[in-house]
Amino acid sequence: MPGGALRRFARRATEASLAAVERCDLCSEAVPQQHRHLLESDTRQVACVCQACSLLFSQPAASLGKYRLIPDRHLYLANFAMTDAEWDSLRVPVGICFVTGACAFYPGPMGPTEAVVDPSTWAALVARYPVLGSLEPDVEAFLVNRARGARDHFIVPIDTCFSLVGLIRTRWRGLSGGNDVWVAIGHFFDALRKRSRVQRVETPACPSATT
Repeated sequence: MPGGALRRFARRATEASLAAVERCDLCSEAVPQQHRHLLESDTRQVACVCQACSLLFSQPAASLGKYRLIPDRHLYLANFAMTDAEWDSLRVPVGICFVTGACAFYPGPMGPTEAVVDPSTWAALVARYPVLGSLEPDVEAFLVNRARGARDHFIVPIDTCFSLVGLIRTRWRGLSGGNDVWVAIGHFFDALRKRSRVQRVETPACPSATT
């Protein structure tokens, strides 16, 4: 998904967090705070959908491939290990990022910023942890949290990542973000761990570098 489409989705996530009622983009039915999204294949736009519309478009034939229902898979990857060298090669200047394969994005007060993933690093991670190879292109991401000493790794839908981006945009204050945003980020990841299914991954011998 191009960075422009991701930023539009992030802005929408911010606006939705401030709105009293959010509605389905297809039928205008009110939707709860936790709802599904569609990705429009041609424009790369993301649409909010109610339960009835999400069920309809769970079958690709329903729209002849025009819309893709963003998955609802949330995995917490227990025992996952990434070396500091591998992390540095992602060229992410902050402690949180999500990777869609060729690109990584990190959240900030202005929205998501793109970083180019070193292909050899990503290939090495997929080789060690084949579950990363199961990511659905554009609609799922590998989410990493190394902020403030954390070492958490998830596979999540792309809309979960942008809920995080929206949270950061609305709560960030000053240069460092302020205490409130970091408390909110902590709560976000606590809730995400509770929501996610734990998948223990094999822990092969890591490359000889600091983990």
